[in-house]
This record gives sequence, structure tokens and C-alpha cells, in this order.
Amino acid sequence: MHIIDIIAKKRDGMALSKDEISFLIENYTKGKIPDYQMSAFLMATYFQKMNDEEATFLALAMRDSGDSIDLSSIPGIKVDKHSTGGVGDKVTLILGPLLASLGVKFAKMSGRGLGHTGGTIDKLESIPGYQVELKVEDFIKQVNDIGIAIVGQSGDVAPADKKLYALRDVTATVDVIPLIASSIMSKKLASGADAIVLDVKVGHGAFMKTESEAIKLAELMVSIGRLSGKKMTAILTGMDEPLGHKIGNALEVYEAIETLHGKGPKDLVDVTVEIGAHLLLDAGIESDFENAKKRLHEALKNGKAYHKFLELVKAQGGDIKAIGNPDTLLSKHLIPVFANQDGFITDINALEIGKAAMRLGAGRETKEDEIYLDVGLDLLKKIGDPVTKGEPLAMLYVRDKGIKEATELILNAIQIGQKQRHLTLIKKTIK
Repeated sequence: MHIIDIIAKKRDGMALSKDEISFLIENYTKGKIPDYQMSAFLMATYFQKMNDEEATFLALAMRDSGDSIDLSSIPGIKVDKHSTGGVGDKVTLILGPLLASLGVKFAKMSGRGLGHTGGTIDKLESIPGYQVELKVEDFIKQVNDIGIAIVGQSGDVAPADKKLYALRDVTATVDVIPLIASSIMSKKLASGADAIVLDVKVGHGAFMKTESEAIKLAELMVSIGRLSGKKMTAILTGMDEPLGHKIGNALEVYEAIETLHGKGPKDLVDVTVEIGAHLLLDAGIESDFENAKKRLHEALKNGKAYHKFLELVKAQGGDIKAIGNPDTLLSKHLIPVFANQDGFITDINALEIGKAAMRLGAGRETKEDEIYLDVGLDLLKKIGDPVTKGEPLAMLYVRDKGIKEATELILNAIQIGQKQRHLTLIKKTIK
């Protein structure tokens, strides 16, 4: 088998076999195929695409390039969720404890944020003492003991994907749906869960800007998971405005705690419960979707989910006192941003809001950047809300950088008009 033949085959629009894709990934990971030849293959794929079977072979080959987590020693069905990235998306912080409080095994490996999208691991690290790294045996023991563990991704999981993504990033081949789908699913398949729900974001603040793009990505990821023997569901959710009100690491932990006390914003609760209901069914805890949603709402209101969150934080070394007093996690320097006219909020560009939080120090532009865990912003208005001139639109939690730029980004991102507008949050379910 020769790499030049594989490049030519894909260039001419032919489907590759499992053996050809395995050869490609294995030899590229080992350094036997140079970047210039893999770049040629990626560009051929950009123009000729891949079918579902090829994308599945690619996901499996990248999964097999490193360690896979064996969760078979945890009884029952293990569940996971993945979001394609958005602004203010703190669903995992709520969903995990919520499901675990109802008897579902939630074994989650999460990533860090990059650019305008926040990472679950950065958010958890804003809790003093929380350990995001666990040995695999300790990870499994914790899930067996309390039903939940949320840790950082191991450096040995899907190394081919890391190497391939770095090359895609510099060869203008990131925006290829089969490559995006196989990249995401290689890590999900390596993480060992039996049932996965994918939250595919669509809108201003998402990587998928149009619903048609998001549907293609969701359908392909569901297909890859099913062909690999997993229970799969994808939901399309709107990201034309941030999810919830708070953006920034500790601020999102604060809002997650509010939600676990039964006081969360409606959009955040709706997305969390929608995902959770699918996973309750997949785990065999419930057989009716509407009943599953009711049980999840009850667990938020009666404190079961909050107490499970405390168990999680304690098990991973976090400071329980900080959870009881989440104000202590936030910057004490607050600056309001005021509306300059009367009307209704007609648009909030989530991407620009995410950039504003990043300018304050809440996000990183490169993987090496340090972040401020205690800064960010609280959006006081959502699309459809009335507003009067001089009323605060947002509150900035700041340190010593980006205040002027963040203020300008927020004022440009929030549009005020005379007609009230309402959004559809949960757009489609794909099974």
C-alpha cells in the first residue's frame, strides 16, 4: 500500500477502504507519512468529501491511535454528552450531577476552551482545589462510588486527531464536515460511553452558522456512533445568543449552582433537561420522554442534583465552602454597560459576546495563554426583553485588561429595535 495511491484515489472521488484509512492514520501518526503528503490528502478530501462509512473508518482509526478507556467494570449503561461549542454553555456542570442523582453513570472527559468557546475543565478549575486529572482506575472507582466523574482529556486519547487537527488548522481544511465529525467522534468513541447525546450548536456563536450545515454534521456523527455500536442522539440548539446569562469560567460555575438550586434561566434549563431526558431513556432509567423530563425538573427543584454536585466537587478535591458561597469565586470589580435607547432586544451576537469575555481574560487565543478564572460578564437582557435608555444591559466582572474593547463589543453585539422577537431554542432531534 502506498500513500500516493491513496491520495490519487481520493483526488479522483473514490471511496477509501478501512485498510487504506488505517494505513494512512497509523503511518502519519508514526511520522512515516510527511505533512506535505497528508496536506495533499486533506485538500483532496476537502473537495471530494467522504461517505459515512469512510468517516466512520477515519474516526475508528484515530480512536485506535491511542488509549481507549474501558468502562466495562462500571455496571450499567455509561452515558456522555458532547457540545460542538458555544458561548455560556455550562450544561455539563448541571447535567452530570442531575443524571447521577437519578442513578445514571456519567463518565465524562472534557476539554479546555479555545477562542470564544469556553471549556468545561477551565470552569471546574475555577473551583479552588478541584483536580481535573485522575488516573484511569481512580476515574472508574469514582464513577462506581458516586455515579459521576468529570476530568480532563488524557494526552494519550486519539493522538492522531491532535496531529491531524494541527495540520488542518494551517492548510485551510478545518471546515470539512466528515473531518469535523470523525475528529469529534474519535474522542467520544475512545472515552468508552455506551450512549452519547450530541448538542450541535447553530447560529452566530457556533461553528455551524446555518441549520443545513448543522444537520449534516449531526447526521454524520450519529451515523458514525451507530456504526460503532453506540446509542446516539443529536439535538440542534440555537446559539444566536449566549446560553443563560453568565459568560466566564467562575461566572458559569455560579450560574450552574443557581440552576442546581432550581433557579436557573429557562433556556439553560430547557437544553439541559432535553439532553438529560434522552440519556435517561438510553440508560433504561425511564421509558417515557415526558416523564423523564418531569423527573429531571424535580431533581433540580428538590436539591438532589445540587447535593450530587457537592459530592462530585468533594470527591475531586474541590472546596465545598466555595460552592456554598460562589460570590467568592468572582472578581469584585464590576463595570456596567448601559443601553443607549429604548425598545426591545432584537439580537445578541453570541460570537461577539464570547470575544468580549475573551478580551477581559476569560478565554485564550492560543493553547498556551493564561486565563483569568474570575472575570467575564453577566448579560442582564435576552432577545425579546424590553429595555429603556440608561438601563444596564450587562455587568462586566473585570481585572486589568480589555475593559474598553469588551464594552464596545457588547454594545455592537446587542441590537435594540421596536419589534419584539422570540427565538426557537431546540430546533431538531436526530436519532
